[in-house]
Amino acid sequence: VQLQASGGGLVQPGGSLRLSCATSRFTLDSYAIGWFRQAPGRQREGVSCISSSDGTTYYADSVKGRFTISRDNAKNTVYLQMNSLKPEDTAVYYCVTDPPAVLARTLCSRYYYGINYWGKGTLVTVSS
Repeated sequence: VQLQASGGGLVQPGGSLRLSCATSRFTLDSYAIGWFRQAPGRQREGVSCISSSDGTTYYADSVKGRFTISRDNAKNTVYLQMNSLKPEDTAVYYCVTDPPAVLARTLCSRYYYGINYWGKGTLVTVSS
């Protein structure tokens, strides 16, 4: 399973960033894909996930209304659009999948140590 994350960077509070996760068509069609993050001094947590079959999405309460997860089947890519960013969003963000999980809620609700496939993290820093 290949997961290639990109798009992190430094942004001011209130700003926006878009993360990308490139994967294979098989993975995109077969399993839920999501984003976890790890802030300094904290455990990794599920942020947002998308189901493989119908594109159902799941969001952690802390990002609801600000983040949007989507996928582009033509590009075999999952995106995380992050708007109205806050300093507390500062973290390393990871693209994940955990076959055979297909539902967004199932993937995002798992403890991080139960996730088998992690892309390389991308750092998001929200600071003025």
